[in-house]
Amino acid sequence: MATIKPFKGIRPPKNLVEKVESRPYDVLDSEEARAEAGDNEMSLYHIIKPEIDFPVGTSEYDARVYERAAENFAKFQEQGWLVQDDSEMYYIYAQTMNGKTQYGLVVAAAVEDYMNGIIKKHELTRRDKEEDRMRHVRVNNANLEPVFFAYPDNETLDTLIKRCVMADPEYDFIAPIDGFRHQLWLVKDAQDIKTITETFASIPYLYIADGHHRSAAAALVGAEKAKQNPNHRGDEEYNYFMAVCFQASQLTILDYNRVVKDLNGRSAAEFLEALSSNFVVEKKGAEAYRPQQLHEFSLYLEGNWYSLNLKPGLCDESDPIGSLDVSISSKLILDDLLGIKDLRSDKRIDFVGGLRGLGELKRRVDNGEMKMALALYPVSMDQIMTIADTGNIMPPKATWFEPKLRSGLIVHSLS
Repeated sequence: MATIKPFKGIRPPKNLVEKVESRPYDVLDSEEARAEAGDNEMSLYHIIKPEIDFPVGTSEYDARVYERAAENFAKFQEQGWLVQDDSEMYYIYAQTMNGKTQYGLVVAAAVEDYMNGIIKKHELTRRDKEEDRMRHVRVNNANLEPVFFAYPDNETLDTLIKRCVMADPEYDFIAPIDGFRHQLWLVKDAQDIKTITETFASIPYLYIADGHHRSAAAALVGAEKAKQNPNHRGDEEYNYFMAVCFQASQLTILDYNRVVKDLNGRSAAEFLEALSSNFVVEKKGAEAYRPQQLHEFSLYLEGNWYSLNLKPGLCDESDPIGSLDVSISSKLILDDLLGIKDLRSDKRIDFVGGLRGLGELKRRVDNGEMKMALALYPVSMDQIMTIADTGNIMPPKATWFEPKLRSGLIVHSLS
């Protein structure tokens, strides 16, 4: 069962939140962060992307960069740009995209739950990326950015959240770049805090939706601190890390699409003919066509869109991995026909998150950068949870969650 606790968040005063908040560290590069921060000394990028304080070209892994993160974190607190709450509480974080709102509970999740599989994973992590975030957590002694969890729908929590958000929010703003609305409420009432803690204690598993490297880094640093403390009790703050937990049914997973540089020596006609052995291929014309269901794909090639429907009997629906459209397309199209065997390393393929729309796929093909584009039907949260429950790992580049959590709304101190 899941163990969580309230915590004393470190966060911006209401009138400064839009100065401090930022996109997550891993959705933009150093120069984009430098441009977005501009002359705003309160931008969280000075802590989560501190290489922007150094000359262009400075490695984000330079030891001086991590040291600057800690210096800036201390500065933000000294200047009152980040202030710690005086009591432990939970927080409700709402995101609204395209008229749809999802409500998450900001909690301190247990390191032990990550280590023993109560917090379930569906992606592999890379050690170098883990170590980068571990260094960041160590030097700041804090989780600067939350991870993104899902939990099975729960009526008690749903009712509590709906009641709490009837009050005026602490924060309410439209973020630049994404244009989505972000709101935050404080949950201070002792009975509400007790209800949330006890209800999570009845939930068997939590699921990492987004932020596998941040989760791993936070948990590993917590475990390190436990080993290093000769008087370790188990209730220290480093035994927990910050997560935003959403009801699974509320989450939006977008398509994660592919663009490919060439047809592996085939002409367009030969490629379409080869596809027809496993798919029912139907020309849709110049107007963008989006897949309507599982096992249907959209292909954009030489100015036309095509629907590709998998022929019956070619997929074992009882196989949680093999039945995924990312697996089907990887095997029957990218590998068998195009010779792309490693999605992580092959330079002939690139990936486009669904938020950019089908127009981005068309643009990259029409301008000659790419030869073809393949649009997929989005993975469902049920599929992700099934894969995690069965101990399997999603194929690479399978999920794209939107909206992304904004950073800088709350920080969790490990002491």
